[in-house]
Amino acid sequence: MQVPPPQPFDGKVFVQTLTTSSGVYRYFDDEGELLYVGKAGNLKKRVGSYFLKPRMEPRIAAMVSQIARVEITVTRTEGEALLLESQLIKSLKPRYNILLRDDKSYPYIYLSNGEDYPRLAFHRGAKNLKGKFFGPYPSTYAVRESLSLMQKLFKVRQCEDSYFRNRSRPCLQHQIGRCTAPCVQLISVDDYASDVRHAQMFLEGRSNAVLDELGEAMEQSSKALQFERAAILRDQVAALRQLQAQYHVQGASADMDVIACSIESGIACVSVLFFRNGISLGTRDFFPRLPLDAESPDVLAQFIAQYYLDRPVPRELILGEPIADQAMLAELLAEQSGHVVELKSSVRSDRAQFLQMAQRNARASLTARLASRQTLGTRFDDLQKVLELDFSPRRIECFDISHTMGEATVASCVVFGPEGPEKSHYRRFNIAGITPGDDYAAMHQALTRRFRKVADGEGAKPDVLLIDGGNGQVAQALDVLGELGVTGIEVVGVAKGPGRRAGEETLVLARKAAGSLGRELHPGSSSPALHLVAAVRDEAHRFAISGHRKRREKARERSVLEDVPGIGARRRSALLKAFGGLSGVESAGVEELMQIKGIDRGLAERIYASLHP
Repeated sequence: MQVPPPQPFDGKVFVQTLTTSSGVYRYFDDEGELLYVGKAGNLKKRVGSYFLKPRMEPRIAAMVSQIARVEITVTRTEGEALLLESQLIKSLKPRYNILLRDDKSYPYIYLSNGEDYPRLAFHRGAKNLKGKFFGPYPSTYAVRESLSLMQKLFKVRQCEDSYFRNRSRPCLQHQIGRCTAPCVQLISVDDYASDVRHAQMFLEGRSNAVLDELGEAMEQSSKALQFERAAILRDQVAALRQLQAQYHVQGASADMDVIACSIESGIACVSVLFFRNGISLGTRDFFPRLPLDAESPDVLAQFIAQYYLDRPVPRELILGEPIADQAMLAELLAEQSGHVVELKSSVRSDRAQFLQMAQRNARASLTARLASRQTLGTRFDDLQKVLELDFSPRRIECFDISHTMGEATVASCVVFGPEGPEKSHYRRFNIAGITPGDDYAAMHQALTRRFRKVADGEGAKPDVLLIDGGNGQVAQALDVLGELGVTGIEVVGVAKGPGRRAGEETLVLARKAAGSLGRELHPGSSSPALHLVAAVRDEAHRFAISGHRKRREKARERSVLEDVPGIGARRRSALLKAFGGLSGVESAGVEELMQIKGIDRGLAERIYASLHP
């Protein structure tokens, strides 16, 4: 008995069943792939507009022709629908939606607590540490600059806890006047807590309140004839006022972001100028993925919904042009942030100048992006010709190995596409269980770990696999792919040329040709294909070296005392302080070790045995 084919989706009939409530709708094709997510104040009216109009834009018509199923989620308000829409777009990445591609976490300034001498530090990632976070900042540079200013103004320590606990004398930061040396108790806990409180007030934007407190404390110290302390406070007030004069931007409110969008040739750039506490923190550019025929107001609306609904939002957002649902977005952002948020598109004076600056930045960044994309497109097309491929590659992966005399071996995998590096797909592999210095075994292990997932149906498969090395490393790649049954990948070795000069690299093809075991190509220094290969290879090299250095430094920083049963952080710190470091502990005898509080003879003997195998 034959099963009748499924009936095509009838949108007109489906619309008749819909409610007039607000909600979110999702379109799927016949293979279950999500095409589009949208929100509506009236689901019946909004979804009906896709199926009841006689004429539609080409982008809409192309999408509607693929719809095989529609799912509906009813919400209580249109605001809830807007929030759910942005969350679904970010998590599901539908093909026809405007998508903010921003997978990089933002940096923060972190202030620890729960200790006598808290620290300020750079932080990126999950905010699961005990303490307070200030930000986010648009760039690492903005955080580093702010931390440098905090050192000059308030002298709160920024060193790692492990470094802080093991100091026996002040470090260079104290000598140059950027730290009060709490590590050796040159400042009282109460005075340090006051500095921390002022630093926190400053980071919260209350610099004038800090000035008032410091000025009052200076007067009180002067009246109490504490002239040395009064002079210190006077210098601190002067430095803070100088900072305000130097970094304050005329016309900028305490917290404000200025956002402009430029679109050309199917690419959009959203440029954001960040102002906090009246100080410019710099600019950041975003390049969201666009469907066809998208316009600037749509891009701005989706950017604000996707970017700010899960981040701290300033009190003012200055927009390059009006957007749909502007009042609703402002209400949602205010509800999330706990303070009034204004979205303005018609501004004058200083704000108009900031907006012009953002628009110029957006156009300039878009121009550079288009030029870079055109260059990359030329290089990818030339690589297709050089390698004699049937199509221009869409995904290139490159592997490299890094170690120091076999120590802390790390393999890197970087990914490039037609728009450049895809850093969210980069991977590192810590290599273990091989003979130190065996690069072939290291490459074999890294490739096995990477392509076992491809063999299991997980992850994307590259069109071209670059291996930093010659025939030997290429043979490792072919062995791995053959063992795992992975096919359809062009394997190419990148061998250094004579004298290791750039532009003279040899490409070693794994494909057999004319009965040979492969071919060697010498594209030459003027070849766009070789420029692309060299750029990908150099990025893999950089990524491998940075991973190797981190692993090596971590291994060398690890104390052998950590492996002694019964030695925790407190006893380890006491030992290192008492004997001036690990070398002093190593030269100590059992009786000397027993002089340290909490260490009995049995533990002292274990320590001695671990240091004298």
